Amino acid sequence: MSFAAQTKKELTMIEVDECCAKAELSALIRMNGSMRIAGGRIALDITTENAAIARRIFTLLKRTYRLHAEVLVRKKMRLKKNNIYMVRVPAGVEELLRSLQIIKEGQGFQFTPGIEPDIIKNACCRRSYLRGAFLAGGSVNNPEGSSYHLEIASMYEEHCDALCELANKFHLNARCIERKKGYVLYIKEGEKIIEMLSVIGAHQALLKFEDVRIMRDMRNSVNRIVNCETANLNKTIGAAVRQIENIKLLEQEVGLDSLPEKLREVAVIRLQYPDLNLKEVGAMLKGSVSKSGVNHRLRKIDEMAEKLRN
Repeated sequence: MSFAAQTKKELTMIEVDECCAKAELSALIRMNGSMRIAGGRIALDITTENAAIARRIFTLLKRTYRLHAEVLVRKKMRLKKNNIYMVRVPAGVEELLRSLQIIKEGQGFQFTPGIEPDIIKNACCRRSYLRGAFLAGGSVNNPEGSSYHLEIASMYEEHCDALCELANKFHLNARCIERKKGYVLYIKEGEKIIEMLSVIGAHQALLKFEDVRIMRDMRNSVNRIVNCETANLNKTIGAAVRQIENIKLLEQEVGLDSLPEKLREVAVIRLQYPDLNLKEVGAMLKGSVSKSGVNHRLRKIDEMAEKLRN
């Protein structure tokens, strides 16, 4: 089971009050609902590929509105041929949609754009609406993958913008973009995805996401440190090799005895101990010379060697 599927399964087991159940149902029906005429009456079909979500919709309808719903199962004819679960409400559709603020009095069965304020007037209802929207059209990448990404797909721009505004009331930095088949709310930052999972109540998924994110950040930090240390080591080795070559050139051409005492002392130690860093070389000199002092003497030797070459 994918990480997104595990997250949705966890969300379907959350107990909610009546006001929150309405907010969640409003999002689920607005995003996954469609109407049809059956037996001369308007019927409502709510479609999903997730059995747990279908069971959730059926339970919320029965508990909140005492509605008799049917659950139909069909199989896709293309691609993976997954099951499609359809929760059908054969009667009382108009009253249900008005209660959920999806349609208004005198406007027929035309869905209202955006999200009606009355359905999300409480903080708990705002969380529930986002949870319903995620169940209806959401997905989240496995945190072990190459990037962090959470999105909620919606058919209509007004609804996507309203979802984005709602999510950003929780400071989630959500954005909305257009795609071929509609509009998508998305969150890219790992920290904000964790906050989103907390907002909708996916606490087990949150803990797993955070655990993986911490491990990834730790590995990345270790890799950066190793790369930095390797680069510094290569730089130190390269400088030591150059210094030894210059000292040998001076020894061959003019002899080390011709050098000033301080330069001769550092040259001899560098030849004898090529693996030492500047701090360690300085500790072996008379008076324990600082790292910058050793570097200054070795630069003088490099300059003298360069003059010989020229």
